[in-house]
Amino acid sequence: MELRHLRYFVTLAQELHFGRAAQKLHIAQPPLSQQIRQLETELGFDLFHRTKRQVKLTIAGVAFLTEVQQIFKQLEKAIETGKQTSRGEQGKLVIGFVSSSAYNILPSILRTFRTQFPNIALELHELTTNEQLRRLKENRIDIGFVRPPVDENVFNYQQVFQESLIVALPITHPLTSVSQINLHSLNNEPFISFPRFLAPGLYDSIISLCQQAGFSPKVVQEATQMQTIISLVAADMGIAIAPESLQNMQRVGVVYKPIIEATPQVSIVMIWSKDNISPVVDKFLDVATRDIDEGLL
Repeated sequence: MELRHLRYFVTLAQELHFGRAAQKLHIAQPPLSQQIRQLETELGFDLFHRTKRQVKLTIAGVAFLTEVQQIFKQLEKAIETGKQTSRGEQGKLVIGFVSSSAYNILPSILRTFRTQFPNIALELHELTTNEQLRRLKENRIDIGFVRPPVDENVFNYQQVFQESLIVALPITHPLTSVSQINLHSLNNEPFISFPRFLAPGLYDSIISLCQQAGFSPKVVQEATQMQTIISLVAADMGIAIAPESLQNMQRVGVVYKPIIEATPQVSIVMIWSKDNISPVVDKFLDVATRDIDEGLL
């Protein structure tokens, strides 16, 4: 049985006249009659009652017509789905992101993308930079938002955000009374930080900033996520130097202060595999790039 046989059947069922159906199908009447007979033989039941005056569907033909029409509707849907997927308008996108990106650029990009492409399912994973790099190499995520540096031989990337560093203090800390923090005043403070291997670029920027002020931070506690670091600051376990956008995380018990000295600009970059051939990824990159160019982030 071929799809064209089903089309012949549906057309004849609609016209109930071999001549009109053949004309509509752009074939001669005898081949149409022959094809319908072959279909009935293959099915094992009659689809039509034929007389010299009329053609009528049998009861089995009526039931068969209903199911075949559903098949064609499903086929049309499958074709449209395929077209949308090929254009990057439907599918699935897996995105990794460092926790701090959720407080600056990521919400804006996701909001725009979901508005423009509601049929693309987004799967989000909060991951450290090194976890994202590993998953991208394993093709387990499609896009990453990480702290540089990035291996340019393996990934394409684009900078999407830059910001200064600030100090997070427990609300009971004496320095909360000053408007700006002199870094040297943190010389003997207990620091909460993250292990270097998780985000070496950000880690090195913080260490270098302290060393320029004449000291190396005394790290008393490490944590893998920025939210955890800020929570430990709120628990009076120590202080932290963090990206400026962390102020957007309203955490009771924490006060954020700018730094008097000029701080390095720390970045978030969007990365994807050089081997990417996904039209869905291309659509996401277009949206993100447009938001950046328009200054919406």
